[in-house]
Amino acid sequence: MAPDIENIDLHIDYWNAANYLAAAQFYLKENPLLLVPLRPEHLKPRIRGHWGSAPGLNLVYVQLNRLIQKTNAQFLFITGPGHCSSAILANLYLEGTYSEFYPEISQDLDGLTLFCRQFSSPGGVPSHVSAMTPGSIHEGGELGYSLLHAFGAVFDHPELIAAAVVSDGEAETGPLAASWQSINFLNPARDGAVLPIFHVNDGKLSGPTIFGRMEDKDIAMFFSGMGYEPLFVCGNDPRQVHTELGVALEKAYATIRQIQQEAKEKGVHSKPRWPMIVLRTPDGWTGPKEVDGVKIEGTYRSHRSPLMDARENPEHLKLLESWLKSYHPEKLFDESGKLRKDLSNLAPKGSLRMGASPYANGGSLLVDLVLPDYTEYQVGVKQPGNTVSEPTHVLGKYLRDVLRRNPTNFRIFCPDETDSNRLSAVFEVTNRCFVARTNPDDDHLSADGRIMEILSEHCCQGWLEGYLLSGRHGLLVSYEAFAMILDSMASQHAKWLKLYREIPWRKPIASLNYLLSSHVWRQEYDGYTHQGPGFIDTLINKKGNVIRIYLPPDTNTLLSVMDHCLRSRNYVNLIIAEKQPALNWLNMEEARAHCARGASIWTWASNDEGNPNIILGCAGDVPTLETVAASWLLQKHFPELKVKVVNVVDLMTLSPPAYHPHGMDEQRFIHLFSATQPVLFAFHGYPRMVHDLIHGRPNPARFHVRGYQEEGTTTTSFDMVVLNKMSRYHLAIDAIKYALKGVPHLRTKGENLIVFFERKIAEHTTYVRAHLDDMPEIKNWTWSNPSAS
Repeated sequence: MAPDIENIDLHIDYWNAANYLAAAQFYLKENPLLLVPLRPEHLKPRIRGHWGSAPGLNLVYVQLNRLIQKTNAQFLFITGPGHCSSAILANLYLEGTYSEFYPEISQDLDGLTLFCRQFSSPGGVPSHVSAMTPGSIHEGGELGYSLLHAFGAVFDHPELIAAAVVSDGEAETGPLAASWQSINFLNPARDGAVLPIFHVNDGKLSGPTIFGRMEDKDIAMFFSGMGYEPLFVCGNDPRQVHTELGVALEKAYATIRQIQQEAKEKGVHSKPRWPMIVLRTPDGWTGPKEVDGVKIEGTYRSHRSPLMDARENPEHLKLLESWLKSYHPEKLFDESGKLRKDLSNLAPKGSLRMGASPYANGGSLLVDLVLPDYTEYQVGVKQPGNTVSEPTHVLGKYLRDVLRRNPTNFRIFCPDETDSNRLSAVFEVTNRCFVARTNPDDDHLSADGRIMEILSEHCCQGWLEGYLLSGRHGLLVSYEAFAMILDSMASQHAKWLKLYREIPWRKPIASLNYLLSSHVWRQEYDGYTHQGPGFIDTLINKKGNVIRIYLPPDTNTLLSVMDHCLRSRNYVNLIIAEKQPALNWLNMEEARAHCARGASIWTWASNDEGNPNIILGCAGDVPTLETVAASWLLQKHFPELKVKVVNVVDLMTLSPPAYHPHGMDEQRFIHLFSATQPVLFAFHGYPRMVHDLIHGRPNPARFHVRGYQEEGTTTTSFDMVVLNKMSRYHLAIDAIKYALKGVPHLRTKGENLIVFFERKIAEHTTYVRAHLDDMPEIKNWTWSNPSAS
């Protein structure tokens, strides 16, 4: 059915109002409706933002409003083009939601003045869509993630349609290129729908786009091959484009509802051919045609704000005034600065307004997970270091029951590594999600699966972010080394949460939880390329009120940490845990208490009686193993040396409390690490991270940190710690060296033991190359009373 032709002129007027406000935000700090001639003092001293895509975004927003008015459908608007928040803010102001969230931005001249002044200004709002923007779940400052956020938002929200405007510049990024595959995971019987609106205007900062120079037939073949049904809307005549886009949106909407209805009635037997819209309009449409004899509209030169020197250049000031007046703001707003009544009636009402969508404020929809009692999955520990379990294998049983109890609001996102990371128990209750063709010999593959596996870390993270921001819970599982692919996405989400937490109308959302296994110290199968702990470095530098980093040393602590993280809100939680068989150190009661403290003295592994000569600290499962074994060696061979073992499970407790909320106070830090004694600290990641964390602690130079030194290969687990000089023998040697400075009378015995341990390192090196395996005394080592050994 065609749009209401008699209302096209009204929609074009509304569009002009949005275009005017989008442009006015760039330039004006006073005189927001040009009620007096434009003068330099009315302009901002700093012009920021991107104009090129703004008219296209306004066009889509206006016509989506019309569709919502007709259908009462719930739409979420995702803005792909970067630094184009002026267009979205303009529409939010016109529909009234912006003034509801920010009452000081009132619907009058004073409010309009503040509205324009705040844009990309000190103390104002950024030039890209952000957490401060009502109706948004997508940060537009970095390109590539819009479509992923859209799909993540509609998973398990069957009534929701996410309209994702993807720019042709954004489409050149790797994450966006993979995003088109998301329809292979969208189940029309249980999920909502995504309507991609591919905005092709052939402009980015300094040149054309790849898609902008492609013919329509080639674009059609590209998206048809992906599995979409593209609908084309092209032109530069407002009446024609508004009409054609209205028709295309209604056709796409009807197709979406038909696909969903058939899936609910007949089941999902094949991947539907979902509609999408290809929208071709000029870059910088309706803006200046030429400036100084150079073409602007329809070229990349309009991508940023044209006329950026209008404050200093009188000719450009005249051009700017002419441009702004071409929208006839005096006909769109009344004398008080309010939008004409017949135009304001075009916007949907209440929560149907895209700026007021509850799906864009996911905390308002969030329902607590129904979690099983994690202590029921505990492994028995009668004596520390005497029994073995596979931490993530046990955790898989807990996650299985989380999925069982939460069948509509919890998913696991993983790039093809669920089995590899030993979480196989989850397949007892669900499958891998896949809506495309399946074969009889596929392994746990179905359209209704809740394990989202795709060989793209970007897709996993983007889907999870959209899923969380729209009010659900999830977990991202990855190999540790490849989590570094997500460095930038993790940083952007952490920045979003930092701002999100400061906005009173934003309701808390579930934390973004990472579980990294197959980690640096136990990657003996895949080798050096898979040995990298750098993701810790990415997160550790973000705001302390957002970031949490956990290094559980064994199975029971992993269970305790995971349960805590799944209950948390507004954090990025990083958990790094072993999947290989490993010694159990703590029973469940001890594990729970240890995790609550974040760091503890392990008295059973110590012999210092409150007066240590050396403190052995550790964080991470393999560093813990080597530290405890080093303590055992020292107590066995050098009982005169007094050793204290301190294990850290919550890495951020090392930080002073001024830098992180979990940072322990100085009194407790001294209780654990003393104020004067040497500390040898074995760390999961790069040593400098610990040095950074303890900056400001008493006498930090006494800390000597051992960790990953970028040494690796396809080798045994123990050879990895030897290569990086973090083996129990290296730790014992270094402990003696640092401790002897305080007990010189033990020097002779200590030096003899150093020689002994150096021989053990050499013996290992010879043995592992001859037998291709670790020595039995390493492989079979367990904790026992050192004095009785």
